[in-house]
Amino acid sequence: MDFELTEQQQLFRKTVRAWVDREVPKSWARELERDEHHFPFALFDKFTAAGFHGIGIPEQYGGQGGDVLTQMILARELARSLAGLTWVWGITSFAGGKSVGLYGTEEQKAEHLPAIVEGREKWAIGFTEPGGGTDLLGGMRTRARKVDGGWVVNGQKTWSSASHVADYILLLARTADHGEKRHQGVSLFILPAKAEGVTVREIPKLGMRALGSCDVFLDDVFVPDANLLGEQDRAWYMLLPTLNNERIMLSSFCVGIMDGVLEDALRYMQEREAFGGPIGRFQALQHHVANIAMWRDQAELMVYRAAWLQSSGRPCGQEANMAKVVASELAGQAADLGLQILGGMGYSAETDMQRYWRDVRLFRIGPVTNEMARNGIAEGLGLPRSFS
Repeated sequence: MDFELTEQQQLFRKTVRAWVDREVPKSWARELERDEHHFPFALFDKFTAAGFHGIGIPEQYGGQGGDVLTQMILARELARSLAGLTWVWGITSFAGGKSVGLYGTEEQKAEHLPAIVEGREKWAIGFTEPGGGTDLLGGMRTRARKVDGGWVVNGQKTWSSASHVADYILLLARTADHGEKRHQGVSLFILPAKAEGVTVREIPKLGMRALGSCDVFLDDVFVPDANLLGEQDRAWYMLLPTLNNERIMLSSFCVGIMDGVLEDALRYMQEREAFGGPIGRFQALQHHVANIAMWRDQAELMVYRAAWLQSSGRPCGQEANMAKVVASELAGQAADLGLQILGGMGYSAETDMQRYWRDVRLFRIGPVTNEMARNGIAEGLGLPRSFS
């Protein structure tokens, strides 16, 4: 068994790490977050200039190419400094590049993929509804009614991050009665975010600041036939592999956050002095950083395994769920210890530990709660579904 990244992957990781330290240091991330009601367009533009929006998009559409594992390396290195702000890259990568790249027509790919690479399009995700949460299908009330030349959409989405600045929203809506199986009769649409009848309202929240998470209200919104993504009424079958990608990406963010937590904790323990010397000599704190390091390596192995399976075209739903649960929970525990190590400074907005702590909270409850992920893992082991 080979646990090493290839020489090319190692070079890519080093290159991204150097770029992060130079272009998006933690001090700048704190500045962006303080201005929490303004989307960080400058950060999005830096990603464009670096070519990151093209990672995972085929070269024929202007992209850089690269498999899922390459994207996960990028996600981890960005999150070490940016934490939740990494979604400024990740949402468009998932909702636009990944979804259109997999299921779009040639016309849709030619229109959207080069625009994503060049930073001319920002995307958001419109899946979750107020009455559903993780129960996307059971709580879905948004409907698309067929009319001449397209569809008329009515409903509401929530926790649609970056939709207030997006050009397009990857929208999930019911297009037919589902009968006995709720996963039937749903479709995906490329919804122009500024279309008539679309209203967006930002949601105040604990973490993931500056990104902007929103309610989206849809009132008789017309979507042309050309904006149906993939096969009508069969979106759920399409979403399963892309949702695995999202969970692996989120898990990579968590590993990156643990990198940042460990980095900051070690620096503080070496610089802070108390009781006649550096606090790094205290055994209790040494045990804290040892735990953080072990948790980080454990999560890393699970995330890379899931990413490797998906990049190899093999089933990875179980592994993606496991990686998401383990990485998000261990990252939360690591940030807890990081706050403890820094003491009062960990609670201060002048440091990054509180930012890691706040941002990772969302990863435990979204896009699928860890409790629901555990249900899926148990079902994969042969147990009956605990929900219908």
